[in-house]
Amino acid sequence: MSSKIIVVTGSPRKNGNSFAMTDSFIRAAEEKGHEIVRYDAAFMNVGGCRACETCFSTGKPCSFDDDFNEIAQELSDADGILFTMPVYWYTIPAQIKCVIDKLFSFYAAGKDISGKKCGIITCCEENDMSVMEGVRIPIERSAALLKWNMVGAVMIPGVINEGDVVKTDGCRLAEEFAARF
Repeated sequence: MSSKIIVVTGSPRKNGNSFAMTDSFIRAAEEKGHEIVRYDAAFMNVGGCRACETCFSTGKPCSFDDDFNEIAQELSDADGILFTMPVYWYTIPAQIKCVIDKLFSFYAAGKDISGKKCGIITCCEENDMSVMEGVRIPIERSAALLKWNMVGAVMIPGVINEGDVVKTDGCRLAEEFAARF
């Protein structure tokens, strides 16, 4: 059964390791018949949440009109969402954090977007798997609040330079991950 999956990336490196895994996931998901809508947050105009709690009062998820509203519209209609990013300073990179923070608009406005599948693809420089907990835990907690079903995570340590991921099983695992959606 095919579904619509929103992929939101958080890396500013178009040839980086998380992008390589993202591309592998997308190819595999499309081969399975899924519709993919990709947003590269680092190249979009998404400002931070201002906690004004006027979400949806203008008919748009965020009253401060930026590219998040486009993502939010697609997300409303999607069956799943995949967040992909490298770890920056032991947590979620700023390039995607504003998108994640603005998911609050659905919660604040009482909009039901429950039941979606959610997954994570991430990587980090260090070989310590616990470094990626700064990405995994906030995404899992956000998914729980929104009543999404976590389908798992692909977490690859020990990659920093462009292309390092090809020395790992990261791209293969990302391809296999598509089956969980």
